[in-house]
Amino acid sequence: MKSIAREDLPKLFNDSSFWGMLATQFLGAFNDNLFKQLVLLLSIQAAVGKTSDRQGLAMFIFAAPFLAFTGYAGYLADRLSKRSIVVACKVAEIGIMLLGTVAFVLYESNHSLWPLFIVLFLMGTHSAFFGPAKYGILPEMLRGSDLPRANGLLLMSTFLAIIFGTVVAGVLLRFFGHQLWVASLSCMTIAILGTIASLWVRRVPPANPTLKFELAAVTVPHDMRELLRNDRPLMMALLVSSMFWLLAGMVPPAVNALGKIELTLGDDWTSLLTGAIGIGIALGCALGGLISAGQVDFRLVRIGSIGLLAGLLLMAIPSDGDVSSLHAANGQLERLPRIGDAHQWLGFWGSLPTLLALGAFTGMFAVPLQVFMQCRPPDDKKGRMIAVMNQANWIGIIISAGLYQALAWMLEAFGWPRSLMFLFIALLILPVVILYHPKNEQLGVDAQP
Repeated sequence: MKSIAREDLPKLFNDSSFWGMLATQFLGAFNDNLFKQLVLLLSIQAAVGKTSDRQGLAMFIFAAPFLAFTGYAGYLADRLSKRSIVVACKVAEIGIMLLGTVAFVLYESNHSLWPLFIVLFLMGTHSAFFGPAKYGILPEMLRGSDLPRANGLLLMSTFLAIIFGTVVAGVLLRFFGHQLWVASLSCMTIAILGTIASLWVRRVPPANPTLKFELAAVTVPHDMRELLRNDRPLMMALLVSSMFWLLAGMVPPAVNALGKIELTLGDDWTSLLTGAIGIGIALGCALGGLISAGQVDFRLVRIGSIGLLAGLLLMAIPSDGDVSSLHAANGQLERLPRIGDAHQWLGFWGSLPTLLALGAFTGMFAVPLQVFMQCRPPDDKKGRMIAVMNQANWIGIIISAGLYQALAWMLEAFGWPRSLMFLFIALLILPVVILYHPKNEQLGVDAQP
């Protein structure tokens, strides 16, 4: 099938290829977050009565493949058709979810997390190859003026998937705690549906079919280093994106620990708190895409960073509440939590809307940065630019895993409340609030940006 000329491309909402990509992304993100949240919650359960939870280790294992393989994935995204890579990744996801079923069966027999960690590593590897093709294909298959809305909708679908995946993980642990293989069978079915959806994605030719492989492609190729050296706004956006994901990597485990350790909630209610962030991010992404209206609107980055700072500071405020009434005989929550039942000022019901708002500001923050890094590079470098962006982002996430684990140990050693984790995260976003104030940039109406 021949590629369609850009001037003949359908409008965004009439484009079945875009909806196929949206469904593919949603189903893949759902699988990722369902499995990852199950492993994160089990990592806390495995640590009951011990010195620390093991979420930091799980986060590192998931993030490591992004740093190791994203550079090569970016090379492939420019060398091959991005659509072919998208379909191949979805097929691989089916096999990974099958291995996940085996890992859960092994966990039920010996309570070892390592089979689950191995599958988590494979999931990270799959996503590392999927990312550059997924985001790099958008400027190739859509009109330039549709990119802000397309990115807003894609990010919104991603975080809606995070909501459902996160919340469903808690429910599955609650009701199928001794039959966790059911979760991976569900994930395998969803992977099959995602593979079918990927077939609707429009065929696009390779962006740079004669691109030669060089060893530097596994890190940052020479021409990409040169591009970033000569384009200070692009370099700054890359650094801020990496810092953003460092913070974003620390928030979900911080919420998990707050819910299970400090608010003494069950897995289901804890996952609702984490899911509230996803709902907020989905709304913020959609709003960011609408407000952008054909331009990279960096005002959203400033508003988002200020909102993030305020929300994190609210979440950090401790209190001397009575949590004893939340304990049940089986260690799970048997009723709705009451206001004041926590060693945290907001408690469950106060944290829920705060995390929703925190997510909304996060979505507004993320959209302009992503659109800018898609549009700014030349056509033959877009796939590798997305790869470099992913590498930078996952460097941030890997650092967040180590930093989270170190801070968790410190909080436990001094007997400090878990809510103070949000204070440390707030201090990290402060330099972005103070120093990062880029100017807006216009996008081409129908031409390639």
